[in-house]
Amino acid sequence: MSEEEPETQDDDLQYFVRIGQTDLDGTKSVERSLSELNGVGRRTARIIAEEAGVDRTATFGALDEDVIDEVVTLVENYAAEVPDWLNNRQNDFYSGETTHEIGNDLQLTRQHDINRMKMIDSYRGVRHKRGQKVRGQRTKSTGRTEGTIGVNVEEIREEQAEAAEEDDE
Repeated sequence: MSEEEPETQDDDLQYFVRIGQTDLDGTKSVERSLSELNGVGRRTARIIAEEAGVDRTATFGALDEDVIDEVVTLVENYAAEVPDWLNNRQNDFYSGETTHEIGNDLQLTRQHDINRMKMIDSYRGVRHKRGQKVRGQRTKSTGRTEGTIGVNVEEIREEQAEAAEEDDE
C-alpha cells in the first residue's frame, strides 16, 4: 500500500492579473509576468518588484490582493518613481514631457510617431512609406520582395534562341 501525497490546491491563486488593458499570467513569476506587458522589460520588472518589496521569483497570482494592487499602481506610476533616462518616452514631441508608456498606449504613440514622420517626409518616413528598411540595414542582398534574385540565365538563352530562329527565317 502506498501513501498518497495530498495535492496542493491553490484556491487563492489568480490565474489572470489585469494591468491596464492586458491580462498577465498569474501562474508565472512576478518578473516574467510583468515583462510580458508591452513597455515593461526584465529590468523594469525587477525595479517594480523591488519597489513593491516582493520576491521577483514568487508566483504572481499567489500574492495577496493588496500586494498585487501595489504592484499595479507601481506599474502605472513608474515614470514618477525612476529617473528620466529610464523611461521609454523622453521629451515627447507634442507635450515635451517624459513618460513611460505601457500596453496599447505604447503601440498608439509609436504609430503616431511613424505617421508624423510620413507626413513631414523625413528620411525615415519615406522609408516607412515605401516599405523599405528604416534603421540602416543592408538592402543589396536582403529584404527583397520579388521572387527572382540575380540573373535568370535560362530565360536569356530562350530569348536568344528565339531571336536566332527569327533571323534564320
